[in-house]
Amino acid sequence: MIKTIGFSLRTLRFLRLCVKKDSLGVLGALVAEKNIGVSKGISMNDNIQLLMGNEAIGQGLIEAGCQIATAYPGTPSTEILQAVIDRQEQAKEPLHIEWSVNEKIAFEVALAASYSGKRSAAVMKQVGLNVAADPFMRTAYLGVKGGMLTIVADDPGPHSSQNEQDTRLFCLQGRVPVIDPAGPAEAKALIQPAFELSEKYEMNIVLRPTTRICHSRQNVAIEPSTILKRQADFRKDPTRWAATPAFLPALHRSLNAKLEQIADEKSWQPRLSQGNGSHPGTALVASGVVYSHLVDLLEELGLTATFDLYQVLMPYPLSPAFISIMRNNYERVLVLEETYPVIELQLAHPGVVGKQGGRIPREGELTPDVIHQVLAAFLQLESPAEPAVERRGQRPSLCPGCPHRAAFYSIKKCFPQGIFPSDIGCYTLGMNLGAVNTVHCMGACISQGAGFYQSYSQDGDDFPTIVVTIGDSTFFHAGIPALINAVIQQTRIIVVILDNATTAMTGGQPVPHMGVAAGGRATKAIAMEPLVRACGVEFLETCDPYDSPQLEELLIKADSYIRRPAGGVAVIISRHGCIMDPQVRKSQPSRKISILDHCIGCEKCTGAFECPALSMDRDRKIAVVDQDRCIGCGTCVPVCPVAAIVQEPLS
Repeated sequence: MIKTIGFSLRTLRFLRLCVKKDSLGVLGALVAEKNIGVSKGISMNDNIQLLMGNEAIGQGLIEAGCQIATAYPGTPSTEILQAVIDRQEQAKEPLHIEWSVNEKIAFEVALAASYSGKRSAAVMKQVGLNVAADPFMRTAYLGVKGGMLTIVADDPGPHSSQNEQDTRLFCLQGRVPVIDPAGPAEAKALIQPAFELSEKYEMNIVLRPTTRICHSRQNVAIEPSTILKRQADFRKDPTRWAATPAFLPALHRSLNAKLEQIADEKSWQPRLSQGNGSHPGTALVASGVVYSHLVDLLEELGLTATFDLYQVLMPYPLSPAFISIMRNNYERVLVLEETYPVIELQLAHPGVVGKQGGRIPREGELTPDVIHQVLAAFLQLESPAEPAVERRGQRPSLCPGCPHRAAFYSIKKCFPQGIFPSDIGCYTLGMNLGAVNTVHCMGACISQGAGFYQSYSQDGDDFPTIVVTIGDSTFFHAGIPALINAVIQQTRIIVVILDNATTAMTGGQPVPHMGVAAGGRATKAIAMEPLVRACGVEFLETCDPYDSPQLEELLIKADSYIRRPAGGVAVIISRHGCIMDPQVRKSQPSRKISILDHCIGCEKCTGAFECPALSMDRDRKIAVVDQDRCIGCGTCVPVCPVAAIVQEPLS
């Protein structure tokens, strides 16, 4: 039983998505047939635990003898490395775990470890693979020694990403084998054979879970950790590890030959659940979590074992034998896959019903409701009712007391006509306050701010104030090169680094300037101020955004600086710890916030400032404070134009 949580009632099929033993091979052999609760940590015995998909993958890495595990956090992949951290005592051999500064670095660290013969894994989300693309693409040619997995969590929908790119299509372009598990238990079960496949062919292998797998729960068999007793042994070979263009054609030929062999690997062939022969010439083909949805739906419709059903474990390279079987034995083939037609393109079957012909949605998730519609049309069944449109709840907002809210409010107050490029993180929600105008990808805000300046400055000296906002983790991830470039190009922008001392949006992973590494171990802190100055920045100030008068004074001072003949990039570090950190809450003073009777109901505190602890009493036409949500930070006090918001001592 795969159990998913946090979805609406109309997606009930997600909550009871059954996967049968006889149709899932490895997955079915490992799933316990006991219906238990969804609480984290519940286990039937020492060998079966109910795990989130990401926890199962982390457990699988430890069991398979992975010794170097790296990642940059990003939903839906974040909990994978955290699971390795939480379970590292199970490892029988030394295990290095790191939250890397970005995905490219995570990949390269894991890659070098693989060169030495150790098993390694780099974990990221689908857009993180873009950051790691340069070493990822070259590694396909050069290969690895010890097994290496790149675990890339895709986000069909998308639920928390800039796009819903399909890593399988990326792998097709990059010539890298990719494995598409159908559930948490299968994702874990495939890790050991994936490492073995990697070592057999000396290739990086991609494991591609998706959001519904990463964040669902399933009974998972716990196995002893593998002991490989490997010693680091890097064998120097410049023609391979430092290959110049002269050596690349031969490496490319070798890669092509390996892919042909992998496509023929017996244990990775598409798995057939044979039908009863009542519908010859018709086949259903699916991969990933969509296969699990399809199995469940066929059972609900009483169509189990009626049609030939194939689960594609390895969408690329697709088996030539399978392609031949599809073309020779079936006239009609339904291909269900998320998000792009990777299997469909390789099949090139004239009777395929898939995404290319528009019969299956080309965007969004293939939820059970969507699959039901597609299946009914393909099999000429009674069409199900159109699914009701999901109603969105209240829009997300920065937490009560979030220091970013205070910073954004001051920025918008000082420069109401300014341009505000921002970046990826919880501070993206600054758009609610009108202080975020662009969000593109990690680190792009500084480069975009520079681009806006170069464009406007061509029209004269009266350019708009451009205030860039970037988080501390994002600054270390991708902001430093952009800042250096902005300085070199004599860009006149204000960069506000929103330093809340953590990677807040993904759950509080450590950041380089705090002196903490994965698992809480102490490490050297990389101070931000010297790093900013080393980038060539001459105007650098730091303040607490809770002190709005000081921040606003610095913003005006920075604007004056960038407009001087000798001006350039101005940087302000807005420093206050994330309010979700209990230590931050304990360390800052807290007072009771009250609304006085002379409130004029202007809605500035609930609209322009948008604190979730404040709301409007429509009948009385005044603001009210939800004392259960308010943390007493007082950042709303200066917002009120009539001084109706006051702080009182706590009783």
